[in-house]
Amino acid sequence: MSASDLDAYRLLIADVYELAGESRRTSEVLAREVGQSAARWHVLSVVSDGPRTVASASRRLGLARQSVQRVVDDLVAAGQAELRPNPDHVRAPLVILTAAGASTLDRLVRRSDADRAALLARAAVSPADLDQARGVLRRLLAALHEPAAG
Repeated sequence: MSASDLDAYRLLIADVYELAGESRRTSEVLAREVGQSAARWHVLSVVSDGPRTVASASRRLGLARQSVQRVVDDLVAAGQAELRPNPDHVRAPLVILTAAGASTLDRLVRRSDADRAALLARAAVSPADLDQARGVLRRLLAALHEPAAG
């Protein structure tokens, strides 16, 4: 591996962090328009594909379990999520969306779709471009999850 290969990796990661930060900032603005926060939006989104523990949601979001737990508690108190018994772990309930949570997530997604479509048009990025970029990121993630050789 050459120094330029490692530099390219570092630059990619810096760009990923910058993109994630900008995306979070725009998500916060969009979420406020619907009376939510980006944190609530992210948790609603993560549990929308099926029941998940707080620990699992935390790993998917790359956040501390305690911060996700606070958001889940807020969503439960607001009637947007509920906790169900977990047959695999008594002390780690499953978080699921309620109908109100699914409706809120739908409003957030619909509102953001117009914004994101405009972004992709300005950037002249195609679905194939996104698929290719995502493929590279998924390969890097898979390698990071593998035990290091040697």
